[in-house]
Order: sequence, then structure tokens, then C-alpha cells
Amino acid sequence: MNAPLTHLGDMPIDIFLRDYWQKKPLLIRNAFPNFESPLDGDELAGLALEEDVESRLVLEKGKTPWELRNGPFDEETFANLPETHWTLLVQAVDQWVPEVNLLLDNFRFIPNWRLDDIMISFAPDKGSVGPHFDYYDVFLLQGLGKRHWKIGQLCDVNSAHLQGTQLHILENFDAQDEWVLEPGDMLYIPPGVAHWGVAQGDCITYSIGFRAPSHAAIVDELSHHIAQTLHNDLRFSDPYLTLQKNPGEITAEAITQIQQIIQQHFTADTIVNWFGKHMTERKYGDPDIDTEDELVADDWQAALADGNMLWRHPAARLAYHTQGEDTQLFADGQAIYCSQALAELVCRESEISWEQLKPLVQDLFDRAAITQLINQETLLVDE
Repeated sequence: MNAPLTHLGDMPIDIFLRDYWQKKPLLIRNAFPNFESPLDGDELAGLALEEDVESRLVLEKGKTPWELRNGPFDEETFANLPETHWTLLVQAVDQWVPEVNLLLDNFRFIPNWRLDDIMISFAPDKGSVGPHFDYYDVFLLQGLGKRHWKIGQLCDVNSAHLQGTQLHILENFDAQDEWVLEPGDMLYIPPGVAHWGVAQGDCITYSIGFRAPSHAAIVDELSHHIAQTLHNDLRFSDPYLTLQKNPGEITAEAITQIQQIIQQHFTADTIVNWFGKHMTERKYGDPDIDTEDELVADDWQAALADGNMLWRHPAARLAYHTQGEDTQLFADGQAIYCSQALAELVCRESEISWEQLKPLVQDLFDRAAITQLINQETLLVDE
């Protein structure tokens, strides 16, 4: 496992978090010294041929301005592309290419549950996805060739977009700064900041993105989660109703009672349980669990004692929460009770040895937790 970055260029991470994170853009020259892209354009195009891989093509001068095409693609599609002004984007490459997955470890100075995935784009000369803004933080790491980046104004839902394209291309772009990035250079962009990158020759860019659920999504999905746990016989009631002057009035007492109903169910424990499961759900590649092939604790303990390792599935998402003496480990949308020591270990390490696990397996809850993690393919036994 790579250690998380301690510095962005010459800047300590705590200074970056204090002065730049979600506040203003930052150019980091030589953030990854001597960086060599694990993939070239042909290999990225090969991934875009696969049914399980999410991919897109953006043609600035297609059938419509900024034409968007969704994959999977075929070889004929790539053979017929113009020489310039297009971009291939492949989502979640970290789940398919181990060398790309290792890059994520450098960014674990941000909590695991905030990390999303690594999207990789390839563009020939003049390729771009247009001026736009995102609702989430992103690090843009230059992997191959050069890209000319322009940083623009702060945008929001009211910012005007071009009509006639599926992409959210900004109608107005007010360039406030610009740089040319070379391999190993990285640009941090906070949410809402307009940006526009254009390839100078063949170009590969790595986009390390972060999850930022909207308030609407949080309220909607948490409410749905709570509603599924409530029985139909739980009803509004008013056994101490008093005579009102006007039957049309909704009294302050009625509103207070509704507030109490909401507070009764929107508890900290309920929120933790939903949030941990929700933020660790896999975006891609849900495990295909075969209950007939489930391992028992003796199986994996024997395998590890023989020198094998446990390693984290590239698509796995892990986080934990401790309240008092209770720790919940959230793994791929499941909540598992275990010791804080085990939760910290599996969230921190991408490879786990028998020596690391041996002190924990005497605990029945930890042994059961490890068994569940293996059977749901969050952890894999390296044989």
C-alpha cells in the first residue's frame, strides 16, 4: 500500500486542507515526480470496448456541437474518429487496473468514504470536454503529454449552459488563470469552479474525484431508509386534543408533535447506520456471491497460516464508526460489528497478513466479521 501524500509539492497536507480544500484552486508542479502513466491511449480504448466498463466519447465537432456518445464502443468507432477535437473518458479505471488503483492510496488524507474513483481521459490534439464545473472536488493529474488548463469563475445552478448538447457546457467562461500541465503535474479544483482543459498533442489525464451527495439526496434516501423500518401501525395521534376556536387552524402543538415524530426516528444511530452503508456502496462491480461456495473461518485461517494474504478487492469501499465501546465497520453497503482494531486494520491496509490478523481472531465477533468480508468479496484470499 502506498502511504498517503504528506505534501502536495512543497506544501504540507494540513496547510492544503486549511487554505485550499473546498476554497480555491491549486497548481502543484511535479506532484508525482517522474510519473509514468500505467496506461496508454490504446489500452484505455481497449477498456472502453468492455461491456462492464462505463465509457464516453465527446466530439467537439460531431453530429451536434459537443456530441456525447456512450460506450461500450467497438473498434470501428475508434477507427473512424477525426484526428483532433475529441476525448475518450473511462470511469473507475482503478477497479480494473491495479497500478491505477494504487494511486488512490496517495489521496487517503481525505476520508475513505469521500473518495469516489479515478476517471482517465485520452484526447488527441485540441481534444476537450469543454468549459464546465463540477459539484465535487477533483485532482487532475497529468499522465501523458500536455494539457492547457484555464480556471474560470465560480458557478452554481443558475450559471447559463449551452443548448443543444447533453453536456453541461458553460455558455460564458471568464478565464482567471491558466497553465500548461506536464506529466506528474497536478491541479486541484474545488466544487463550483469553472475549468477548461485542452490537449496539446496526445494527452492522458487522471481525474481523482470525490463523493459529494446533495442535501436533497441525503434527505430523500435517509427518509426512505427509515420509512422501510417503520410499522404501519405507527400513526399520528392526539389523545389530549382540546377544543379549537377555528377547526381550520393547524396549531403550534400539532407542528411540535410532527417535529417530535421526526426527531424520534432521525436519531444519530439511525443516521450512522444509513450513512455508513450508503457511502460504502459500490458504484460499479457489485460482488456476485455464491452461498454454496462460502468459506468458514477454518478455511481462511488455514490459507493465511500457509503464507497467503488477504487483499482488498479493487472495487471495495470501507469505512467505520465508533461510538463508545461499539464499532461498526461498513463494507460495500453492509454494516458489521467488530473491534475497533479490526476496523482500523481493514480500512488502512490493502494487503493483510496472518501476523496482522492473529491477535484478532480469538474474538468471535472479529472472526465472524473477517469471514463475512471474505464471503462478500470485500477481502480476497490470495492463493
